[in-house]
Amino acid sequence: MPHTLDADAVRSWCGLALDALGRAREEIDAINVYPVADADTGTNLYLTVESAAQAVAAAFDGHAAAPGTALRPSLSEAVRAMAHGALIGARGNSGTILAQLLRGMADVLAEGDGENGGRRGGEGDGERGGGADGLRRALRRAAELAYRGVAHPVEGTVLTVARAAADAAERAEGDPAAVARAAYEGARAALEATPAQLGALARAGVVDAGGYGLVVVLGALAQAVSGRAPAAGPVAARGGCPAAGPAPTDGASADGAPGDGADGGPAFEVIYLLEAEETAVARLRERLDALGDSLVVVGGDGLWNVHVHVDDAGAAVEAGIEAGRPYRVRITHFGTAAARRAHADQPHPRPAADDTGRRPDAPGAPEPPAGRADRAPRAVVAVVPGEGLAALCAEAGATVVTARPGEPPAAGELAQAVRRARAPEVVLLPNDADLRHTAAAAAAQARAEGVRVAVIPTRSPVQGLAALAVHEPGRSFDEDVVAMTSAAGATRYAELAVAERQAWTMAGVCQAGDMLGLIDGDVAVIGDGLAGTAQTVLDRMLAAGGELVTLVLGADVPGDVAERLERHVREGHFAVDTVVYHGGQPGVPLIIGIE
Repeated sequence: MPHTLDADAVRSWCGLALDALGRAREEIDAINVYPVADADTGTNLYLTVESAAQAVAAAFDGHAAAPGTALRPSLSEAVRAMAHGALIGARGNSGTILAQLLRGMADVLAEGDGENGGRRGGEGDGERGGGADGLRRALRRAAELAYRGVAHPVEGTVLTVARAAADAAERAEGDPAAVARAAYEGARAALEATPAQLGALARAGVVDAGGYGLVVVLGALAQAVSGRAPAAGPVAARGGCPAAGPAPTDGASADGAPGDGADGGPAFEVIYLLEAEETAVARLRERLDALGDSLVVVGGDGLWNVHVHVDDAGAAVEAGIEAGRPYRVRITHFGTAAARRAHADQPHPRPAADDTGRRPDAPGAPEPPAGRADRAPRAVVAVVPGEGLAALCAEAGATVVTARPGEPPAAGELAQAVRRARAPEVVLLPNDADLRHTAAAAAAQARAEGVRVAVIPTRSPVQGLAALAVHEPGRSFDEDVVAMTSAAGATRYAELAVAERQAWTMAGVCQAGDMLGLIDGDVAVIGDGLAGTAQTVLDRMLAAGGELVTLVLGADVPGDVAERLERHVREGHFAVDTVVYHGGQPGVPLIIGIE
């Protein structure tokens, strides 16, 4: 049943777009030849939408947790969260432009929606915000802001596709679902025509990668507001393009560089978030435009995302310092022009420069871990929630990514850890069920750089510890992955956590402050104290058998809790060993593993 674009539809849009980009990511990366053939457009779009989806999820969680508020955010809150998440998580040229497109849509969709509380399809969400006319105007505003954000726009890129989507939406009649479908079809038709507009695409026989990604995102929007997936997917990305006609040879690139940007371009991509006034940003645009190309500056209300290609990365950062407060600075070295051309021709290219993707002397380039050989044959990358666990995994030889409360690592952070491991073969342990998509995106990014990566779907740090314990670099990669996967799969896990609010659970109704025992991700026990609840959890888990109990103590948990639990296992479960680690993880006082 078609419905208006409300907060629930925005959340659905994020999830559908993330899944669709996950499926299309490798194909989009493979056709990324313009403006720089660095084979990462699909990955960058995925990471940008991932950040947007996380922000929307946080908006819903915040409403559900706050007493006396609606269970879901308003449309205004949801779309602004989506735009803000995309802005702070935007990656690359394509992701930065997508963030600006979402900001433009949010500007219109938020009109008149401040007090709706997320009503679905109700009168309060009507024409001013999420209705058909609101969606038409939102798509037009998105295209206009995107063109403004790019220093030197060129047709045949994602900008053209965005404008075509807005044009088609304005001609469409009917409800929001009809408008969204028309925007998708208009974008799809514009994407087919991009090789006729841009010589680099015509010579490679591909459509524009950024435009392809936007078609995927608009297809997810159409599905979110109509409940039905578009009948036709995006056009064939390679070998299926229409005749391009005469190829332009003297136009500026989408970022202001001459020609198609395949040769002789700047050495570095510089991206950072910037807190600054609009007048300072206007001066910054002029300075960065003189320093390099591919300049995209998007945002507003004091927060901006700056993207530029330059030879002098330090000067680009210094310009940001003069304008305001730059942070989350990312500097990537493109490598030689020959390596960039290889990216366009090979579906799984080798790294362009060194294995970190940056020149060793580039600002912000990571150092290889101390005591590690220049290039180990195989490495393990593990995500862990506490400093104690981090030290334990590092001691076992793993490259560690420490997860902070409320700030799960993005795929780019995991991909950077894979590079930091400096190995041709890497096993990735996410150790969290919610990181499965993130880990998959990181693995795909690393594979595109020539690294063989296997993701073992560990759902808890104790499963990661079990996998790490049987890791053996001396055997074949496949045998090692099988052994580690088997060890992780044979480990049941549990967590003890404190309930933040009253809620329904699988074990009944809990109250704020209750101790919850979660077994394999589901609440199985509701108790009063940590030790007593943990004993009940242990008894339930060991009733199915077990040889080894692993206890990982959280931050500020006294040692006598471990002693009490060890004694309980020893007295009640014959021949079961117990090992205790001080993990130091915040928010989760105890993690239990049963092997």
